Amino acid sequence: MLAARILSQGGIVALPTETCYGLAVDADNEKALARLFQIKKRPSHKPVLLLIHDISLLKSLVSTIPESYTSLIEKYWPGPLTLIFPARPELSVYLTGGTRTVGIRISSHPQAMALGRLIGKAITATSANLSGQTPGQCPSDVEDSFGENIDYVIDGGRTPAGLCSTIISLHNDELCLLRSGAIEVAGVKTKLAFSPF
Repeated sequence: MLAARILSQGGIVALPTETCYGLAVDADNEKALARLFQIKKRPSHKPVLLLIHDISLLKSLVSTIPESYTSLIEKYWPGPLTLIFPARPELSVYLTGGTRTVGIRISSHPQAMALGRLIGKAITATSANLSGQTPGQCPSDVEDSFGENIDYVIDGGRTPAGLCSTIISLHNDELCLLRSGAIEVAGVKTKLAFSPF
């Protein structure tokens, strides 16, 4: 797949997910991450979320898997739920925003899953829009926002949700909603007053 080759060479690819279009780069490529932040005009203190295609990749990204997440992973992955994990110390500050945490999910979209399998590692999945603007829902939205600043767009038509993923974290050992999104998760505490996402 051309998109996988572009990512492996440090490029930026827009891809469809079950929520909105995302911008993917190789999460291990510092130059690609820097370029991603530049074209999105995203503040450096705001982390970007990751997609993985298999739960086995978690061990290379997180220092622990909270027990409270087990049932959520079983129920909602693959799907539009991002979980915030304690990050391994070697992860790029672009991925953590200096928070020492990292947001991760497994997408249920077949094209996102296929790209992940071909790359064999984590990729970014920050929404395909300029920082603060509405996430792109189709290839033309992405092209309107970025033009030639991205290297390839995987055309998956219009995404079904239009909402970003729901983000859940742990705070004082309780599940907390950091961002409302495409799904509602029962039994989660009130949203925290501050979220870096």
